[in-house]
Amino acid sequence: MSGIKIKKGDRVRVLTGKDRGKEGLVMRVLPRDNKVIVDGINVAKKHQKARSATSQGGIIDKDMPIPVPNVAVLSPSDGKPTKVGYKVLEDGSKIRVCRRTGAEI
Repeated sequence: MSGIKIKKGDRVRVLTGKDRGKEGLVMRVLPRDNKVIVDGINVAKKHQKARSATSQGGIIDKDMPIPVPNVAVLSPSDGKPTKVGYKVLEDGSKIRVCRRTGAEI
């Protein structure tokens, strides 16, 4: 299994599925399942029971995971979907770069 190049806080666009074309921020990355959770995307209704006097029951909206290949990182320079590459700096540190424009992500 390859490493996931998408990180928490990245702005992504959904490429396939019922939410195709929508954009959002990555809330959580699940590397073991090769999935990400994007804010406001792939929302499911969940019936939740009230567990105590303070927690309220009812139907809540829950963001469900999306497979990583179904989302693309948006380039910070022009806002279009792009692939992510890596560039090694002179001091030996690695940074993520936009494959299309070469801008730092």
